[in-house]
Amino acid sequence: MSDKPKSHGRLSISASLKPRELMSHNPRLAGVWTARIITLFPDAFPGVLGESLTGKALKDGKWQLETTNLRDFGLTKHRNVDDTPAGGGAGMVLRPDVLGPAIEHTMRGARGNWPLVYLSPRGRRFDQKMARAWSQADGITMLCGRFEGVDQRVLDHYNIQEVSLGDFVLTGGEIAAQAMIDASVRLLPSVLGNADSIEEESHSNGLLEHPQYTKPAQWAGRDIPEVLMSGHHGKIEKWRREMAESITKERRPDMWAALHADQDS
Repeated sequence: MSDKPKSHGRLSISASLKPRELMSHNPRLAGVWTARIITLFPDAFPGVLGESLTGKALKDGKWQLETTNLRDFGLTKHRNVDDTPAGGGAGMVLRPDVLGPAIEHTMRGARGNWPLVYLSPRGRRFDQKMARAWSQADGITMLCGRFEGVDQRVLDHYNIQEVSLGDFVLTGGEIAAQAMIDASVRLLPSVLGNADSIEEESHSNGLLEHPQYTKPAQWAGRDIPEVLMSGHHGKIEKWRREMAESITKERRPDMWAALHADQDS
């Protein structure tokens, strides 16, 4: 295996590939941040991750995306992956004797810091801090649930971390997985291309981002704030900080309180 995965990755994919082909034509590269997804719908990937900055980085071998089709580990000729809940109730639950082999297969070769997470509405809420931690790992494996969820014994046996995209319920974890991967991949070195923009954006420093403006100087009777046209970098920085604080205090009092709690501790 080449010790220069970025160059190898660029050579392995043509620029004309469609998003799904960014995965199927990309060989596994050593030392490259990788997202491995266990799902009943592998064709849902890369989805939006195959577009724009994340898609270009995927093509260039700066990160990798692999899927495991849970149906391949299904039981009987019908490839069953679920069964009725123990104790009764509505819906179906993913079986441990299906999930176990799928997880073992997917985690094969994973080394170092490699979180294993289950996308669940009862998990810890995903945030920028978690995205940054994941981007600094060697890779991540995500289990996308369906139906009523997964057998608890699987979560306990593999010590799987449950993570939620927010306080709402989706039909499955695939959309949440793409959102979380996008937030993590854009923090990888050289993917975004501008480290300053990462430092200034919402949630990176405990504040929401200040308002942004661009040309023309006047639009629909509205002017760009005069301070932004002054060329005085000190005043501009002060204005942006004040605006970020004001917006955070108004829209996210929980973040504002947390920021001051950290400063006081």
